[in-house]
Amino acid sequence: MRTSQSEVVIIGGGLAGLACAVTLADREIPVSLYESRPRLGGRASSFADKQSEQLIDNCQHVSMGCCVEFNRFCETVGIANSFQRASELYFIGPDSIGPDSKGRNLKVNRFAANPLLPAPLHLLPAFGGLSYLSWPEKIQLARGLKQLALAKIDPDKEPTIAGWLAEHGQASTVINRFWNVVLVSALSESLDRISLSHARKVFVDGFLRARDSWQVLIPTVPLEHLYGTVIQDYLKQRGTKISLQAGVENIRIDGQQVTGIQLRDGTEIDCPRVVLAVPHQRVVDLLPAEFPGREKMTRIQQLESAPITSVHLWFDREITSLPHAVFVDTLSQWMFNRSRLMQDAKTDAGYYYQIVISASHELTGSARQGRSQSEIISEVVAELAMIWPEANSAELLHSRMVTEHQAVFSVQPGVEQLRPSQRTEVDGLYLAGDWTSTGWPATMEGAVRSGIQAAEFLLADLKKPESILLPPAEASFLSKILFRL
Repeated sequence: MRTSQSEVVIIGGGLAGLACAVTLADREIPVSLYESRPRLGGRASSFADKQSEQLIDNCQHVSMGCCVEFNRFCETVGIANSFQRASELYFIGPDSIGPDSKGRNLKVNRFAANPLLPAPLHLLPAFGGLSYLSWPEKIQLARGLKQLALAKIDPDKEPTIAGWLAEHGQASTVINRFWNVVLVSALSESLDRISLSHARKVFVDGFLRARDSWQVLIPTVPLEHLYGTVIQDYLKQRGTKISLQAGVENIRIDGQQVTGIQLRDGTEIDCPRVVLAVPHQRVVDLLPAEFPGREKMTRIQQLESAPITSVHLWFDREITSLPHAVFVDTLSQWMFNRSRLMQDAKTDAGYYYQIVISASHELTGSARQGRSQSEIISEVVAELAMIWPEANSAELLHSRMVTEHQAVFSVQPGVEQLRPSQRTEVDGLYLAGDWTSTGWPATMEGAVRSGIQAAEFLLADLKKPESILLPPAEASFLSKILFRL
């Protein structure tokens, strides 16, 4: 069967495809979106846990104050109220004056901005109050942050952040208890694989540039409700045609021009413009054997992926009232108290906590070192009990471990040379995805930016040019002076 279709076809209903669709639909451009799964959202999705009878997210997704495009996107489609802004974070680590080793005293460090100090000094008291770093280590850390902000990076000779920290005199305790805690959570990769430029971006954009950039925004409803319901209704109200469980077999290209797509059921659809918004692993397989720029585009196959593991736990009682926590010196990295955070949380199935372990290479496949899922879950529960003694007397009603094996692309040195533009050498073919060239790592912000950038290129080709991306955030006056931002 052969049909003609909308002005634009978008392949992929993840955040990148949705951001592109919303941008075009708001400008009355006819769009048809095809998603192979039965729901929208891509990696930002949920699934039903039969035992708890709850929707659980495949991976915890959060935004930050510096994620201006994602936050604007949420305002546009009406989901901004489904995020809780955390103006205070809770870092749990050893008290430096307490016992050493695993039996040491643990302390909750409340990390918040000082309202009386201008950025970037607003976070200085918070860093100074970290119990698990000595004052000489804090001074060393401050020196390292300044050196990182001022660093000039040669993209052709870029080191890893691990190599850079060693060269700049950062002690192992500072690396393990600060740099590792922040960067692994932010970039979902180990320090020996994170490029210097991506590490610098985390600290410059997240902590040093502006006052509220560091604040974390946490969803208060399952991701399925955010991206699978609200945004779908938003797009349909603006005339977008959405086809779920409609996998695309290939994209047709005649010479230098896109002519259409073919679905897996054999349906041929004629269309002059296609936005390919799928994971980078799928891109080349959807394209013909020969087309302009193929050799250059195949470089994306060199992009590596990093896993993120979530451990979901249901106890018969509340083990902590904290809404979230960041852990130091443990396998567990973040705790999200879903029973406290969720708007429609129910406790008849138990008190629900999600533990996140980013860059979980050692927990997957052959690298698991003989540990079963139950053993990993037991280790996580033991860590919680070490922090909150209430967990010792609580009954674990239910647990499960979920690993997103290709959660993000790995931000290794040289990765920027592999990331393509959203505009291709084929007329009418555009790319969208956090793996494209956005200036951001693999984040929801990067995905949304890629969709908007693809829409900008497409609108320009329709003779409707428009600058849609927001200008870079203005650095504070002191940040300009201290860090030349």
